[in-house]
Amino acid sequence: MNRRHSKTVYAGALAIGGNTPISVQSMLNAAPDDIAGNVAQAIALEKAGCQIVRVAIPNKNAVALIPAIKEAITIPLVADIHFDYKLALDAAAAGIDKIRINPGNIGSDDRVKAVAQVCKEKHIPIRIGVNSGSVEKEILKKYGGPTPQALCESALHHASLLEKFDFNDIVLSIKSSNVDIMIKAYELTAQQCDYPLHLGVTEAGTERMGLIKSAIGIGSLLQRGIGDTIRVSLTADPVKEIAAGKDILKALDLDSTTPQMISCPSCGRAKIDLIGIANEVEQRLKDCHKPLKVAVMGCAVNGPGEAKEADIGIAGGDGVGLIFKKGEVIKKVPEDILIDTLMEEILKM
Repeated sequence: MNRRHSKTVYAGALAIGGNTPISVQSMLNAAPDDIAGNVAQAIALEKAGCQIVRVAIPNKNAVALIPAIKEAITIPLVADIHFDYKLALDAAAAGIDKIRINPGNIGSDDRVKAVAQVCKEKHIPIRIGVNSGSVEKEILKKYGGPTPQALCESALHHASLLEKFDFNDIVLSIKSSNVDIMIKAYELTAQQCDYPLHLGVTEAGTERMGLIKSAIGIGSLLQRGIGDTIRVSLTADPVKEIAAGKDILKALDLDSTTPQMISCPSCGRAKIDLIGIANEVEQRLKDCHKPLKVAVMGCAVNGPGEAKEADIGIAGGDGVGLIFKKGEVIKKVPEDILIDTLMEEILKM
């Protein structure tokens, strides 16, 4: 797929945009006064593969979270700030890697200029986050509601407030809980600027429905080359967001760091516990960091043939299983050692 050309900005050492890999991020949801809880959650997210983590900074006391979290993790930390420009200045002084704030919501030009200047001096990018509930009243009136055009215009307006002070290290997000509006808003914005885009469906829902909506919204844009960093917003443990985000990238062959498993839905020909085997293989592949396509197929009829594009795979028989590579059978082993044999072969690759 041809990826949209965007400029590159850096959150700490992590590049966002350009031709750099698409990063997966999440947000802490522990109480702002619970430093230990936030630190523990940040560590868990990094361990799960999170590449950028965001924390809410609703008041001055919460600024203490920044050094505590940064000391515990190696990935960039983003401060989520609304309305109070002084908190942005405090976050910058505390060593934050990136700030999420809307310039139009923090007051006069002097305040916007102060934030732009300190972020420019410290090489801190700013993410402007627009969603259906934050669009300015005059823009809503102009378009008759939070349409894709309204969201796009609002985002570019906020960006212009920073551009006025020669600040261009900007990332834009234009989110909606309506998947169709979200997709169209990002398409419009992608055509009108070269800023990196942070993709997400806001208020997507619980783990099941949130993943479906995010896969449609985020996935369809990525498939067209639009998007530089993603967050799957779920009403669930934030670690679930990372797994979902990485799976979306895998489905589009955009994650070259972990295996992708394919498996058939099974049928009456299967003489092995395909569902159980597939679940166990998926679990055991979580610690693998090889860009392989691994197939788990139910029978020898469809296995090597249908999955011949897989780097390696297994197909079930009657009490036995086949190990194949690129459609060619290399071993026939008893069912009880099928998974172990598969993993041994993967280790050799």
